[in-house]
Amino acid sequence: MSKRDYYEVLGVTRTCTEVELKGAFRKLAMQHHPDRNPGDSECEHKFRELNEAYEVLKDGDKRAAYDRFGHAAFEQGGGGGQHGFGADFASTFSDIFEDLFGMGGGGRRGGGRGTGRERGSDLRYNMEISLEEAFEGKEAQLRIPTSVTCEVCSGSGAKAGSKPKTCATCSGAGKVRHAQGFFTLERTCPSCHGRGQVIDDPCAACEGAGRVTRERMLSVNIPPGVEDGTRIRLAGEGEAGVRGGPAGDLYIFLSLQPHELYQRDGADLHCRVPIYMVTAALGGEVAVPAIDGSEAKVKVPAGTQTGGRFRLPGKGMPVLRSKQTGDLYVQVAVETPQKLTKRQRELLAEFDKLSSEATQPESSGFLSRVKAFLGGLGNQNSNTD
Repeated sequence: MSKRDYYEVLGVTRTCTEVELKGAFRKLAMQHHPDRNPGDSECEHKFRELNEAYEVLKDGDKRAAYDRFGHAAFEQGGGGGQHGFGADFASTFSDIFEDLFGMGGGGRRGGGRGTGRERGSDLRYNMEISLEEAFEGKEAQLRIPTSVTCEVCSGSGAKAGSKPKTCATCSGAGKVRHAQGFFTLERTCPSCHGRGQVIDDPCAACEGAGRVTRERMLSVNIPPGVEDGTRIRLAGEGEAGVRGGPAGDLYIFLSLQPHELYQRDGADLHCRVPIYMVTAALGGEVAVPAIDGSEAKVKVPAGTQTGGRFRLPGKGMPVLRSKQTGDLYVQVAVETPQKLTKRQRELLAEFDKLSSEATQPESSGFLSRVKAFLGGLGNQNSNTD
């Protein structure tokens, strides 16, 4: 039976790149893997065929020879891949095994063969700060319960005077092998749980864990300009590692409290300021508090309407790790007087008699459009009748 073209087997073109070749191989190998298709002889055959093709095409020299001579280049034992498994079979499929079975990651996190050392877990701390603190920055003190290295056994987990012993089950490898079909698979050692060591006489203070729970005080610097959701990383301030392994990291997630005056948009601040009707009509100045504690003056021109917006440059938030500063935008809302006295009512009534379209252009224009609209509807109804 003649062999299929290797490029056809992998479903790629002859001009494919190494990345495209590996991607096609991984996809098909996972699809036809015997462990995913137990008892399926056709899938087993396709899996061997895929491996043979990939073993040749992934090697630059072999691929060049195959492109020139085809399968004849590897007859008489020249290819080294006819039997489906090359010398580097385990390394070729290590990443595929991780995808299929979730293996390979846990054993590598330790500190090496026979050490039993594992990196500690990362920790998360949620901190809420005010907008003023985000503007100025602050030095915060945190009280965090976490795992620290046991001082009695110095993190070894063994009683004073004794030491952890090499695991007899895995000989310190942290992993054990067993055959499954024509594969030899590795799994975490059940005796030492991947550490490669066992403790016969554990430390009484930490019960063999090598670490104990304590509450620690940490100082963290919050720089000016942080935003909601900013993450600060404190390297090595997470949980202590197992058996003297390196500590994890501490991640501080910041959230900003709502402010009674300002709405934040990046480095800019927005503030809604009510103003007197008279000020809006005649013009004047309005005092506005800035986030830095100073008082800014906004000049309101005569005839200002609700929704008018004024920009105060440089009165916003600092940009994180920059010398730039945002702006403060003031949006005015004209306030209608309430609880008027008799005299105030008389004055407003007199003002109304003296008003014209020139003094109320928007209102007058709107009323004119309404009358025109209603008049148009009346004409339509007359024509319909």
